[in-house]
Parts: sequence; structure tokens; C-alpha cells
Amino acid sequence: MPKRVITEVQSWFKRDRIVSNLELFQDLIVISLCLVLFGVMLIRLGDMFFAFLSPLDLRQITSDILFILILVELFRLLIDYLQEQRISVGAAVEITIVSALREVILRGVLEIPRDQILGISVFLVVLGAILVILPWMASLFEQMKITTPETTEEQF
Repeated sequence: MPKRVITEVQSWFKRDRIVSNLELFQDLIVISLCLVLFGVMLIRLGDMFFAFLSPLDLRQITSDILFILILVELFRLLIDYLQEQRISVGAAVEITIVSALREVILRGVLEIPRDQILGISVFLVVLGAILVILPWMASLFEQMKITTPETTEEQF
């Protein structure tokens, strides 16, 4: 009987089992984030529709719509993570661009200091460059994956 207990305890500390358990917990965390995010989206959508009953504040309505779109994109990013077990960099960059533009729209371009406008502009240019370069980098990495096994076989 003690040998059986020792074998069972040793199986708990096998790398594959630990990794699969950690991935399961990580998936549970992401699922709970999805549920909370969906709830927040419904609440914000309800608040936005109630805002239509009062006099319209165009800046607030635009901000709410952009915020809901950001939440939808975050939800999509989490769903993609659950399906593929990796984060889509392109989707994350798109979410960041919309978030930065939402803040500019919310505060107004004329109310933001010139230094911050310059910083936001540089930030958006870098994010745009990442979006443009990302497909090229993906194809480059795919070519490297294809050529790497051939070169290793030739070396041996």
C-alpha cells in the first residue's frame, strides 16, 4: 500500500500533468473574464439606451459606442485565445488603436496639450507600423520554419 501511495504522489508532480492542470486553471480564468466582460457589455449597452431618452450628448454617446466596441474586441480576443491558446497580436494592436482614439475623442483634441497629442500621434504611428509589418513578419517566420528543418538535416 505505501508503494501505491508513493506512485500516486509521484504522478502528481509529472510535468505533463502539472502543465495540463495549469492550462485548465488558465482556461477557467479566461472563461470567467469572458463572462464578466459580457455582463459589463450588457450593462453599458443598457446605460447607453437609457441615455438616448435624455437630451443627447454626442461626445458621451460616441464614447459609449467606442467603449462597447472595445469590449467586443476584447471579448473576441479572449475567445480567440480559448480556441487557439495564443493571443492575436493584430487584434490586440487594433484594440489599442481604438482605445487611444477613444480617449482623444472623449477629451477633445483642442483640450489635450500639444505634447500629449504628439505622444499619441507617435504611439498611433508605431501601432500602425506594427499592423502593416505584422503580415510580413508572419510570412518571414513561416519561411524560417520551413527552411530550418532542411538545414539541420543537411548538417548531420
